[in-house]
Amino acid sequence: MNIREKIIQETEDTPDGILSEVLDYLQYLKVKHQQGMMETALFSETILQKDWLKPAEEVAWQNL
Repeated sequence: MNIREKIIQETEDTPDGILSEVLDYLQYLKVKHQQGMMETALFSETILQKDWLKPAEEVAWQNL
């Protein structure tokens, strides 16, 4: 049984009040994960920008 199936099984006899909290927490975790990915992308862009702006990079990519 995979993790998704285990979660579904656990929800079968769980009261709605608890399920509401679980849903809220799951949505929070998804947003937190997305924000973390965006921060990583922004930090990467800042670091990589130093290389992207080198004249040698312009020459290497000018034919594309």
